[in-house]
Amino acid sequence: MSIMQQSSKAQDRALGVWFQNIQQGQIKLPRFQRYEAWDRGRITSFLNTIINNLPVGVTLALEVAGEEKFISRYIVSAEPALQGGVTQHLLDGQQRLTAFWRAMHNNYDSEDYFIYLPQFDQRESKQSEEIEVNCQSRWTSKKGSRRPVWTDDPSKCLGRGLFPIDLLCPGDNSAAVDAWIGKATQELEPDENDSEALKKYKVYTATKEKLKEDISTLRERVTHFNLPYLSLPSNTPKDVALQVFINMNTSSKPLSLYDIIVAEVESVAGKSLHDLEEHLVSKCPKAARFGDVRNLILATSALLQEKIPNNKGMVEMDKQVLLDNWEKLELGLERMANLLESQAIFDEARLPTSNVLAVVAAAYDLVPEHGDFVAKAEKLLRAYLWSSFFTDRYENSAASRAYADFIGVKDKHRGIKAFLNKQGFDENTLSEVPVFNRKEHELADVDALMAAGWPKKVGIEARGILAVSNYFGGQDFADGRHASFESIQKREYHHIFPDALLSAAGIDSYRALNCALITWKTNRIIGRKDPLDYLKERVQWADEKAVSNRLKTHLVSFELLSKAHYKGLEGEALKSKLVVDFDSFMRNRAQLVHQAVIHLAAGEQPSLDSIWAALLSTDGTHDR
Repeated sequence: MSIMQQSSKAQDRALGVWFQNIQQGQIKLPRFQRYEAWDRGRITSFLNTIINNLPVGVTLALEVAGEEKFISRYIVSAEPALQGGVTQHLLDGQQRLTAFWRAMHNNYDSEDYFIYLPQFDQRESKQSEEIEVNCQSRWTSKKGSRRPVWTDDPSKCLGRGLFPIDLLCPGDNSAAVDAWIGKATQELEPDENDSEALKKYKVYTATKEKLKEDISTLRERVTHFNLPYLSLPSNTPKDVALQVFINMNTSSKPLSLYDIIVAEVESVAGKSLHDLEEHLVSKCPKAARFGDVRNLILATSALLQEKIPNNKGMVEMDKQVLLDNWEKLELGLERMANLLESQAIFDEARLPTSNVLAVVAAAYDLVPEHGDFVAKAEKLLRAYLWSSFFTDRYENSAASRAYADFIGVKDKHRGIKAFLNKQGFDENTLSEVPVFNRKEHELADVDALMAAGWPKKVGIEARGILAVSNYFGGQDFADGRHASFESIQKREYHHIFPDALLSAAGIDSYRALNCALITWKTNRIIGRKDPLDYLKERVQWADEKAVSNRLKTHLVSFELLSKAHYKGLEGEALKSKLVVDFDSFMRNRAQLVHQAVIHLAAGEQPSLDSIWAALLSTDGTHDR
């Protein structure tokens, strides 16, 4: 049968079979495919699709018989110990199967995945009423321990309603499941001398049985979940296979949710949502700096109608009310953009999390444009922004948490909307809003800040650190210009301790606290230099005092950098000194950022001098 004669009917294949084929080395990826690209949000979304047994699109495979047509590689972390014969090249579906394979081994470097079972959540405020996938960030503390510690403690995980997703791994995993359940429920097992031992034992056994039953049900669902695929025969010419790959990855564009709602609006009201969108962008262009305006329109409109800002809530919106609220929407998005700019957050690339945008925009419907209440209301909104940036509040279930923070949950807690509806609200009761509950959502500590990755990538805390730096002016090292939307478009993400220097000692340089957003004046060819020599050559400064002050606006200590000299050092001598100096620099800057975060997350507007003075009063650190 030729390529033109073959059927395009999709074939069924259960995830358990996909897993086994990957495990046995039968499936590989053509090397021309991009590498792993999904962020934790897309991974979580796909895993939720699986555990909820919802349909997904087809994958595409090229059959392999004998010699492989393309140079290939295994799925990340899936290279088998005993390499079997390759039977298929995966042309489309890499991200899905990579996410599935790695989640089933929970082997991501910076996050672990869990399944949330609400019936086992012992906390006062449950995160959700539905079974769902949770992603938890992980980092290594200064002492070398993996943080947060509770994630490695089965009993503490169960108390939060969580179990590690790798327990759902296809195959014979019963011993691992039983062992985890045993550790998770160990604290429930009563002492035989306890007067209520029988009663407690019944609870203990019932909990174990229910937990095992729920895990077994989900294991079966995962194993038998259908991920269908289209197949190209092994005699398909290389150029044809490549063209099909290109078409599958670039040409397919199904209707978006926005397209569907556009049609609904036009059928209900006879108005063009596209025309309204163009008017909105022309009236408040700053809003478009923070992401897809269409998403902002739908999410904010959903909250204005007290709907969760997810697909379900957006579909359920009253389309006539959406139009009736249009002026509120435009004004809210404009004021939201202005508030972010006042906090030195200028665009989507520097925004820690987009989940706050709709909440702030919708909240402005309750904030007058003038009067004494504006200051109090905006203090609350500033506190909401910074609390969202430096807690784990929006790492999971972002849409439902945005809804809960804004609307509240009946009989459990109040939302921001309830406070803004009462101009004389008591600021001391704000902890009733989940994002301000520091028992449930603590602010990032110094160790967590030190572990935050490179802010050019997607990462809430990492971009939050960059935002703090910009908040205090973030003056350019070379010309002294303050950070602004216009100026940062010409800036680059700069390593304060050069990457070449740290790499020579095996130290990861890509940390948010080792980053400053500044412009260059010299060429980009740079070697292994001391931090200050590196800066001098890059920005060609002449006034040391001026540059010291500019560094200060980034919460960077000139004094610590001036002590970082490594000329003539190699090997262990270089590493031992550099480790100490870099750690001192990172910890000093983390402490400064942490001081700022405490005030910002309370809605305050701290001065640069007050932050440096606060650190001086605690540990005597000073800067000239």
